[in-house]
Amino acid sequence: MSLKYEELTEAIINAFYYVYNTLGYGFLEKVYRNALIHELRKRGYQVEAQVPM
Repeated sequence: MSLKYEELTEAIINAFYYVYNTLGYGFLEKVYRNALIHELRKRGYQVEAQVPM
Protein backbone atom coordinates (compact mmCIF):
# COMPACT_ATOMS: atom_id res chain seq x y z
CA MET A 1 0.00 0.00 0.00
CA SER A 2 1.42 3.36 -1.03
CA LEU A 3 0.79 6.64 0.74
CA LYS A 4 -0.85 9.37 -1.30
CA TYR A 5 1.84 11.86 -0.33
CA GLU A 6 4.69 9.45 0.33
CA GLU A 7 7.47 11.73 -0.93
CA LEU A 8 6.20 14.72 1.08
CA THR A 9 5.72 12.59 4.18
CA GLU A 10 9.28 11.28 3.90
CA ALA A 11 10.65 14.81 3.47
CA ILE A 12 8.83 16.04 6.59
CA ILE A 13 10.00 13.09 8.68
CA ASN A 14 13.60 13.47 7.48
CA ALA A 15 13.55 17.19 8.26
CA PHE A 16 12.09 16.46 11.70
CA TYR A 17 14.86 13.99 12.53
CA TYR A 18 17.50 16.41 11.27
CA VAL A 19 16.13 19.19 13.49
CA TYR A 20 15.77 16.93 16.52
CA ASN A 21 19.25 15.44 16.14
CA THR A 22 20.72 18.92 15.73
CA LEU A 23 18.92 20.56 18.67
CA GLY A 24 18.56 17.60 21.00
CA TYR A 25 15.85 17.44 23.64
CA GLY A 26 14.56 19.85 26.24
CA PHE A 27 13.28 22.81 24.24
CA LEU A 28 9.75 24.13 24.09
CA GLU A 29 7.52 22.99 21.23
CA LYS A 30 7.76 26.37 19.49
CA VAL A 31 11.54 26.04 19.19
CA TYR A 32 11.20 22.73 17.33
CA ARG A 33 8.29 24.06 15.27
CA ASN A 34 10.23 27.13 14.15
CA ALA A 35 13.33 25.07 13.39
CA LEU A 36 11.29 22.56 11.39
CA ILE A 37 9.62 25.34 9.41
CA HIS A 38 13.02 26.87 8.68
CA GLU A 39 14.49 23.51 7.62
CA LEU A 40 11.58 22.66 5.32
CA ARG A 41 11.75 26.09 3.67
CA LYS A 42 15.51 25.69 3.28
CA ARG A 43 14.77 22.43 1.45
CA GLY A 44 12.44 24.25 -0.95
CA TYR A 45 9.01 23.55 0.53
CA GLN A 46 6.30 26.15 1.07
CA VAL A 47 5.24 26.01 4.70
CA GLU A 48 2.27 27.52 6.50
CA ALA A 49 2.23 27.17 10.27
CA GLN A 50 -0.60 27.28 12.78
CA VAL A 51 -3.28 27.58 10.09
CA PRO A 52 -6.80 27.87 11.56
CA MET A 53 -9.20 25.11 10.61
